[in-house]
This record gives sequence, structure tokens and C-alpha cells, in this order.
Amino acid sequence: MSSQDIPEENLPAEQESAAGEVADERNPFADPGLPPHEPRIQDIDERAAKRSERTVALLFTLSMLAAVGFIASYLAIPVDKSIYVFPLGHVSALNFALGLTLGVALFAIGAGAVHWARTLMSDVEVADERHPIEASPEVKAKVMADFRQGAKESAIGRRKLIRTTMFGALTVVPLSSLFLLGGLGPKPGTKLRHTAWRNGKLLVNMNTNQPMRPSDVAVGSLTFAKPEGLEEHDEEFQNEIAKAALMLVRLEPVDIKDKKELEWSHEGIVAYSKICTHVGCPISLYEQQTHHVLCPCHQSTFDLSDGARVIFGPAGHALPQLRIGVNADGYLEALGDFEEPVGPAFWERG
Repeated sequence: MSSQDIPEENLPAEQESAAGEVADERNPFADPGLPPHEPRIQDIDERAAKRSERTVALLFTLSMLAAVGFIASYLAIPVDKSIYVFPLGHVSALNFALGLTLGVALFAIGAGAVHWARTLMSDVEVADERHPIEASPEVKAKVMADFRQGAKESAIGRRKLIRTTMFGALTVVPLSSLFLLGGLGPKPGTKLRHTAWRNGKLLVNMNTNQPMRPSDVAVGSLTFAKPEGLEEHDEEFQNEIAKAALMLVRLEPVDIKDKKELEWSHEGIVAYSKICTHVGCPISLYEQQTHHVLCPCHQSTFDLSDGARVIFGPAGHALPQLRIGVNADGYLEALGDFEEPVGPAFWERG
């Protein structure tokens, strides 16, 4: 657009350069002053300003639409669906859609703000003298006056279309973050308090994958077991074994000090959770003479002859015991689930 298309009253008046000092031998670091301000086309032509306003509004609207697309993609696209995207290859359709829509939403807000600042907000350079750190009443009044002047020059009060679409974008886009919380999965409910052990579940040796008889557990030995029916190829195997892993130790009945432990054992065979109550490490070290088991991660030590109570280390409470017995076929079986949640103590407060 040439200056001939702009109303004459909108053309800027001739401006003189800001007064400055001239560098010489006595003053080599003279302040040259500010160059004269050159108005933009939007400053002198309202039609150009309207075009910029519509561009900014379009970017904010695009941001809102992309945010809505993010939410719709999260709700509509299955987690296991994949698509081919060149040159990435086969990717998750959900992840691709979420990344694309959220990226567009954030980019459009940023681009709209930058275009607004570069074309419609005031670009006049103002030099301000340094002032003491402590703000005087005069300085505070000046700051507020500058703020009001800046708000006025931003044209946010006059450019209603920009203001409305900007507030819409800033309202809709953050909603997408709320839906990201759903990606954490379903609420755990009470499933952390229960394991795969049930009344009548056989104890299966982790090494042989065979049901166990009392004769399979020798005095002084440490044996690991899992619930009947839990196989390594199962989709939920890792999640379930992390709660149901069991260790068996055979003690002389006279060495068992805790009355409940003796009642829940069978012929001196005691069954305790293998998961340490500190941070959930698997316990694997057994001291035959003292009947102590040791967690290798942080050295929490439990006394299996006295209710698996903690005698050393950072663990918060004793290991949960599983009540066991023998079925009609002579195999060891569980007589229920653990009485308390296994693993770290914070599950008890969950």
C-alpha cells in the first residue's frame, strides 16, 4: 500500500532526531540518542490495523479449535490404534493426534501474541532514567501511569475481537491439560490392598512351576512361590507378581516366637511376602542361624521367627504373612489373602 492510499490526516508529521551527544576525544562514549521513530502501516492506516486484528483473532481461534481437537482425539481415538505417517512410519494414532493438536494450539497462541505485539501494540522506544531501588510514591504513581498507558496503547480495550478470542484461547487451551490426567490410567481403587492369593490357591514353586508339598521345603531353606494360575506369559503377570511374590521358610515350631505366626504356619513352614515394606525391593537373602531375612537394597532386616518384625533398617513395618495349609491332595495352599497391603507402608494410607 502506498502513501497515496492513506488519508492525509493519518500521515505522520515530520519528526526530528532525538537530541544526542557527538563523540569526540574528550567524550568517546557519547550518547547518540534514539533514532527517529518510523510509524508502521498499521499506525497510519486503520484498514491495515483491521487486517492485523483479524489475523490475530484467526490465530487465537485456530488455537481454540486445536484444543477442542485435542480433547476430541483423547476421547475418540483408541489407545491401541496405529497409523502410518511418512517419514515416521507406524506410530500411535492417539499420540500423533494429541501431539499435533496440542502443538498447533500452543503455537497459534504464541504466534497470535507475537503478531499482535509487532503490528498493533505501540513500538515507540522510550528512554527512562535509572532510579533508586526503593520506590518512592512518585515512582509508584509513574509505574501505574505507565501501566495504564501500556494497556491503552495495546488497544486491548478497543480491539474487542482480539480481546474476546484471546480470552477464549486462554480458557480453552488449559482444558487440554486436564485430560492429560486421564492418561495416568484408571483410579487404583482398593486393588493395591489385594493380591492374587485366595482361599484354596495352590503354592507353585517359582523355579519348577509345580505345586508344592510340605516335604519340598527343607528346614533352613528359602523357597519362592507364586499363586496357582499366574503364568509369566499373562499380560498382568508383572503387576500381579509384584504384589503376590511369596517366600517360604521352614523353621522348627519351637523356634517360632509369635503365636499368630505359628497358627498361620504349617509344620513350621511360614509364608511371608517377598516385597520389602520400605520401597518394595524383593527380599532374597536369608540367614539360617538367626532366621533373619535381609533386603539387599537398603539392608532392612526382618526376623521370621518373630512375626517378621523389623529389627534393622528403614522399613516401616513387618512383612505381611500369608496363612497356609494343606489340601486333601497333600499340596500347600493359601487359606486367604494377606491381611494387610504388601509392599511400602504408604499403601496403607492410600
